[in-house]
Amino acid sequence: MEAGLKHPIFDPVRQWLDRTGGSPPLGLLNSLSEEAGLRSESGKPIRFVPPAAADPYYELQVYETGRVQTRAGSRHDLFNALAWLAFPKTKARVNAMHASEIPRERELGRGRRGRLRDMLTIFDEGGAIVACADAALMDLLLAGRWRELFWEQRARVVDALRIVVVGHAVLEQALAPYAGITCKVVLARPGEDLDAQAAARISSLTSPKELPPLPVFGYPGWLAANGSPAFYADLRHFRPRAAAAAR
Repeated sequence: MEAGLKHPIFDPVRQWLDRTGGSPPLGLLNSLSEEAGLRSESGKPIRFVPPAAADPYYELQVYETGRVQTRAGSRHDLFNALAWLAFPKTKARVNAMHASEIPRERELGRGRRGRLRDMLTIFDEGGAIVACADAALMDLLLAGRWRELFWEQRARVVDALRIVVVGHAVLEQALAPYAGITCKVVLARPGEDLDAQAAARISSLTSPKELPPLPVFGYPGWLAANGSPAFYADLRHFRPRAAAAAR
């Protein structure tokens, strides 16, 4: 695990990885949470606690109590905790939207999540922020023109486009990276608070279809194999799409 953590995809959570050694006890995570002043939007201090009985409304429990169930030794749960530290506004906003929607779904008698909570879950597990002020690059991304974006405009991408992964499931997957790892993204303005921008953008969305996909390991240098144009010809991972996503 240690070698994999040097990858730049972990940069947004690196300061906490460095402080925890990659396998922290809950007490240390809670000290970091207290130091950062992490809170749910209900005002409850975020505390990482051992798992309890399975709860179909986990997100509502987090909102009402601030208690985030965290399994000892679970990389998935560790990255969830680190995401809370790195993106407190976004995580709290996603959680609050879940908590607001759950009672409505109960009233409707739904046996499963609706589109809104699907979108929230997809972003929470596999979301990323793309910070870029280059409109031409953003047009290529939204159209899924991956070879043009990541190969033909390679130097511009490195200079002007930043990918910041929020989703804890993707961070776990990135310990063993492969071409097909894909995030669903929100777009942001560089030089401003990316966490606040992501939280605001998520607040305006209602469906997973509003989150454009991005095969993150197409980013120049993020995978050794992507140093060739042939890498982007694999349509299993680099499929074009209609540029329908709104900014």
